[in-house]
Amino acid sequence: MNSIIRNPLILPVFIPTFLLRLGSGLLVPILPLYAKSFDISYGLVGLVLAAEGIGHLVGDLPAALVLNRIGRKSAMLLGVITVALCGAGLFFAPSIFVVFLLRFVGGIGGALWDISRYAYLADATAVHQRGRALSVFGGISRIGYFLGPVIGGYIASATSVEYPFLVYGGISLLSAVVAAIAIEASRKRVSPPQHGLVRHFANIFRAHGRNLITAGTGQLFAQTIRSGRYIIIPLYGAEVLNLGYEQIGLIMTVSGFIDMMMFYPAGVIMDRFGRKFANVPSFALQAIGMALIPLTESFAPHLNLSFFFLDLITGEFVALLFPASLLGFGNGLSSGAMMTLGADLAPRDALSEFLGLWRLIGDGGRMSGPVCVGYVADFLGLSPAALAIAGIGLSAAGIFLFLVPETLEKQPA
Repeated sequence: MNSIIRNPLILPVFIPTFLLRLGSGLLVPILPLYAKSFDISYGLVGLVLAAEGIGHLVGDLPAALVLNRIGRKSAMLLGVITVALCGAGLFFAPSIFVVFLLRFVGGIGGALWDISRYAYLADATAVHQRGRALSVFGGISRIGYFLGPVIGGYIASATSVEYPFLVYGGISLLSAVVAAIAIEASRKRVSPPQHGLVRHFANIFRAHGRNLITAGTGQLFAQTIRSGRYIIIPLYGAEVLNLGYEQIGLIMTVSGFIDMMMFYPAGVIMDRFGRKFANVPSFALQAIGMALIPLTESFAPHLNLSFFFLDLITGEFVALLFPASLLGFGNGLSSGAMMTLGADLAPRDALSEFLGLWRLIGDGGRMSGPVCVGYVADFLGLSPAALAIAGIGLSAAGIFLFLVPETLEKQPA
């Protein structure tokens, strides 16, 4: 782990990544409730939460070409500054349409940041260390997500639900300053494709279509359950259990802490035993955690462990904290897993473009999670929405188990 953290190519990316995720974490307990404050349906709340993912989806392929033209550092800075301005702008948003628009444009900026740092890290890591390197990278993100929700919840409680957006914008701008100072500019430039953009990506898809379809579908479902929990837990806590901002923020922070603690074990599992050994249990456990949410009736469990397990066995389990923690554990087990799998599958001669397609598929799942939750909740309720997302997570585990080959290349002794 020390050799990975001390790698002069990797270390400068960690700090801006942590700051951005800390800022994003501030919004976890309050964004669904902020959107609901505009007196809109669950479906529109889901659409607002999905707006960032839609922006990512639209921006992924153009971002892959932009970073080839202007360099990875310039693409990172452009992306982060866009995220900062759009995040702070939410404080002043007069309508839900403006909220959606700012989230959408911020997602395009996020795509620029994600693709550029992803390509940077894929080049900077060897295959036999990639799982640990990218899981550490994922762990840095999770530390920010661990700290962010409880801070965001208390800021909203002490001021109003809009003020965390100003803090988010300031933190994102600080990450841009750090990136500008710490990351070296790449001298590598790639010429635009000679046969047109559509044909260029079509050729890449034709050459690597099987991996993009099978592993990509697994990633699509995986990102759906990952993003779905960020709308299910706050809305279920507030709308069904009548919890406050502080309690919801604390639940998300505990979940984030457990998630964070798993990042390095996840990398060791991926590099020592294989990528499947992290992916399959991860999404199976997340599916179980999501399925338990409709059984919850309060904030925290009984202090008496005998009642704690009796409630679980009898179907009268009362603590939202438990399924949220199980979701955090499951997600932590796949820390950096989707990035590692994509980097394993990516051809070296079309790295940025393949990763752009890979992120496009993943961001489809990131977008579909909140949308799925919102519209199922509108028609059937929050509990059926949680069960639907649980089924998608279980499908992800099955795809990674049966359809996706192991990509870890065993090193000679």
